[in-house]
Amino acid sequence: MDTGMNVITKEIVVSTRGNTDIIDITKEASELVNQSSVQDGTVTFFIPGSTAGLTTIEYEPGLIKDLPETFEEIAPSERRYHHDDTWGDGNGHAHVRAALLGPSLTVPFVRGRLTLGTWQQIVLLDFDNRSRQRHIVVQIMGE
Repeated sequence: MDTGMNVITKEIVVSTRGNTDIIDITKEASELVNQSSVQDGTVTFFIPGSTAGLTTIEYEPGLIKDLPETFEEIAPSERRYHHDDTWGDGNGHAHVRAALLGPSLTVPFVRGRLTLGTWQQIVLLDFDNRSRQRHIVVQIMGE
């Protein structure tokens, strides 16, 4: 029995600077959904790794400053972390921040368009203490 359900898996690749770098991936996400054969459903974004996360924000200069400052208050980069004692890589704060934010985000779409609000963009936050190339898994599901 054919349920009409389609699953398409794609990828968005971005280069980051680390240190709570915020990358807007909304354009790429919208294009992947729009170019798929799926009209209505959900799209899940997942970032493999334990030092980055995904969320939505209003991608504007004030919040681009506010968000890193807030994460610095919550999980300060200069604090001693047991993770750093274990591995010596100095990115314990990145793991804590990523765990608080989470590695995935699901967004519904209708007629091939993401149902984001007017001032809502999908962003990747890279908390690591170095530059990285991040591969975001994008899984589109629906009919």
